[in-house]
Amino acid sequence: MNESPVNTAADQPHRFDPAGGCPHADNARLLSRGAVTHAVLPGDVQGMAVLGHDALKEFLAHPDVAKNAEHFAALQAGEIPDGWPLKTFATVQGMTTADGADHRRLRSLMGKAFTPRRVAELQPRITALTTDLLDGLDQAAAAGDGIADLRKHFALPLPMGVICELLGVDAEYHDRLHHLSNQIVATDIGPQEAMAANKEMVEVLGAVAAARAANPGDDLTTALIAAREENGDRLSPHELLGTLMLTIIAGHETTLNLITNAVRALCTHRDQLALAVAGKVAWADVVEETLRWDSPVSYFPFRYPTRDLTLDGTVIPQGTPVLAGYSAAGRDKQAHGPDADRFDITRDNTTTRHLSLGHGAHFCMGAPLARMEATIALEQLFSRFPDLDLATPEPELPRHASFVGNSVQKLPVRLRAPRP
Repeated sequence: MNESPVNTAADQPHRFDPAGGCPHADNARLLSRGAVTHAVLPGDVQGMAVLGHDALKEFLAHPDVAKNAEHFAALQAGEIPDGWPLKTFATVQGMTTADGADHRRLRSLMGKAFTPRRVAELQPRITALTTDLLDGLDQAAAAGDGIADLRKHFALPLPMGVICELLGVDAEYHDRLHHLSNQIVATDIGPQEAMAANKEMVEVLGAVAAARAANPGDDLTTALIAAREENGDRLSPHELLGTLMLTIIAGHETTLNLITNAVRALCTHRDQLALAVAGKVAWADVVEETLRWDSPVSYFPFRYPTRDLTLDGTVIPQGTPVLAGYSAAGRDKQAHGPDADRFDITRDNTTTRHLSLGHGAHFCMGAPLARMEATIALEQLFSRFPDLDLATPEPELPRHASFVGNSVQKLPVRLRAPRP
């Protein structure tokens, strides 16, 4: 670790706003103070955040940093109440809260659904679904004086449809699962609402699992139910439901935000959009620059040092809940240059790769799928509607009520230029 002079009492701790909002101004201020900051989480829970690119990359792959909440000191001491809005991130049983052999076991089970071959086979289906959704977006705009909510009619149903098809989740559950996902990732939710959302999510996913057990198919849920390790142990019921929950939330919320953020960025940087539409820059490069410049996840909970660590001169005490500051790292000027806060799809992102899809053992397994979905979505969207523009000024768009997810709640767009 960095052995620079130790800072044990950094500047005033950053108090995360449960209501969320745009993170970039706060990120810039925090980065000017250092790569690591003390933080106050909802409910006055003490934590920390790592937001500098180099420090975050080191932290994410450090052998003395764990994901299992058995290392969360305040939780183990009984200081975290039921209904704490971030508790699910710590206690849900699945890949994102497992370490070592448990993590490798769960990841190997999931990996069968995200092999390069399986992802490549999804391309025709994603392309066809995108075309159908653009028809629906056009119809919604026609019924709305040329304006439609792109997030609702396009950016949401695309990844939700794909991940639910992979899991074998019937369409009747899609809207409810998205609503519950939103509540689970919200940071401004009350204790009773938080517990009710988690309870209902478990009930819905239990119904999904029961349906697949009664009627097996060629889907991931069926495979997880039938999965056995070499020693014959079945995936536990809690692990099954936790894995389904994490896969649905991560499999659609992040891609939904990625597509939404890319459209916002392109519409407010028409010169960049023109380069992509003209074929001078690949749409895949648009996706990568969006991931860096406006990460779909802002601060992800949690990791816990298993011993006191010194990172960029700041001590992170053992057992502290630490947030991974992806949106901040993406605009870290020490890593991405003095123009890091500028959206530039011609930027060479190969020199310093962004961390928005993670790093190390917990790197996002669905990254190739998310990239494919977003690339196909943007190329088809702007090929069909090259004059598409925001119908509401970007600063006026309502933001997510969360400091975990990073996007807006709605994205009203005008598909065609107004007639003179």
